[in-house]
Parts: sequence; C-alpha cells; structure tokens
Amino acid sequence: MNEVKLHVKRDALRALAEEAVRRGTGARALRSIFEKMMLEVMFDIPSRDDIESVTINRQAVTGERPPVIRRKRADQDAA
Repeated sequence: MNEVKLHVKRDALRALAEEAVRRGTGARALRSIFEKMMLEVMFDIPSRDDIESVTINRQAVTGERPPVIRRKRADQDAA
C-alpha cells in the first residue's frame, strides 16, 4: 500500500468520532472501527498494482458501502 494514497473525507471523520463516542471507548474505538473498515482493502491492495487511491467516506464508516477504490489510468501504469 506504499504507493496508494488514502483520502479520508470530513464526513467520515465525523462518523468515526460519533461511533467512538457511542461506544464510549475513545481512541481505542477509533482504531477498531478503522481497522474493521479497512481490513479487506489492506489485504487486497498489496497484491495489485493498478490502485491509485482509497477514499473513506461516511458510508464506508457506517458499513453501507465499502471504501472507494480508484484505479490508475492506463497511461499511469506504463510510467
């Protein structure tokens, strides 16, 4: 994942904080929520070289949708 950019939207940060407060465990909850959300991405991306970025939004935090994965353009792969 070294070459992959990670973007976290403001609505995702708010959702992470809201969930951590709801759980009542502070920073430990933030880590747990983020790790659970990123688990599949962290296992999938290292084996791929066509990924440019991963974007975390509110839907990813709440589990409604997976994180948004953006693939590199074909001309970027050649570089």
